Amino acid sequence: MITANTPVRIGTKTAKNRITMAPTVKFDWSDDSGIVTERSVRHYAARAEHGAGLICVEATCIAKDARLAPTQLGLWDDAQIEGHKALTDACHAYGALVIPQLHHGGYGTHPACGEKRGPSETPWRDGVAREMTTDEIHTAVKQFRDAAVRARKAGYDGVQMHACHNYLINNFACALNRRTDEYGGSPENMARFGCEVIRAIREACGPDFIISMRASGFDPSEEEARKINACYVEAGCDYLQISSGYEDPEKFPHDETLPYNRIADMGVRMHDYFRGIVPVSCVNGIRTPELARYLIENELVDTIDIACGLLADPALSEAILNGTPYEKCRGCLRCGYGPVKKHFCPAAMARGVTE
Repeated sequence: MITANTPVRIGTKTAKNRITMAPTVKFDWSDDSGIVTERSVRHYAARAEHGAGLICVEATCIAKDARLAPTQLGLWDDAQIEGHKALTDACHAYGALVIPQLHHGGYGTHPACGEKRGPSETPWRDGVAREMTTDEIHTAVKQFRDAAVRARKAGYDGVQMHACHNYLINNFACALNRRTDEYGGSPENMARFGCEVIRAIREACGPDFIISMRASGFDPSEEEARKINACYVEAGCDYLQISSGYEDPEKFPHDETLPYNRIADMGVRMHDYFRGIVPVSCVNGIRTPELARYLIENELVDTIDIACGLLADPALSEAILNGTPYEKCRGCLRCGYGPVKKHFCPAAMARGVTE
């Protein structure tokens, strides 16, 4: 029987268990330099110490002018490698695999950082995002590749591409892409940019480097999302970590009697499609040991990605693995991800921590 304690093969590497810390941005923990701080090192090391098998570091930008916030972590410059090396060393000391989430803001680029741009010109929030030229697309591919090379130098076991949540790779793989060239139209063309990123990283970083895609399970539709993700796998993706994208998750057909929510269901259904081909994870709303074990022991997914639950208490991993006590996430969404920008998690405060 597969349990949360069962190791899982991801590419050429093995995670010691099925628990993954999902990437969650920590606003204002760095500065304009994008350099990892000691605070971030302690934060991720604590989740590794308490048993997470794989740590996915928050969205880490590949270009200074493509950030989602002025204090976002980065891997656009060699000067950032040393800070990331401290982070990987700290997590590896506890036997965890660790990968950064490589990110380009695309339509979601912060106006203080750079110009909003993507596959097509489109109204976006308080302005209009510009269509990228083919040369700019090629430049972005190289920026992802170069950031991955820096990640390898910093000791990371691989990288995850941020290919959901309305950022650049997802921009190409959703209904906002109205291009009529080789980067738009069919699912295969919509996936082309992400595939070029995967192939460039594989060529530069070699076969023993995990390449994960945190991809949408519902863009532009569920069927098209499967085709797009199949292109990523064919291009060399080792691991699909499924979340939502541009399309409203409320439109996703979901059985409300299930114990997991509709975004997690996207991962479950994508796992059905890719079962035995590459490992697939789900994310969102997994805050109790009981739900985590249910998803793994019923082989609904290969791994579970946990965000808020591990922010509330790193000991949630031990609770899942060993049945030990932990502080339960209250689901208040005041954990520092999003516009609140500060960590006022009641569960964390209950255990005496205000990160």
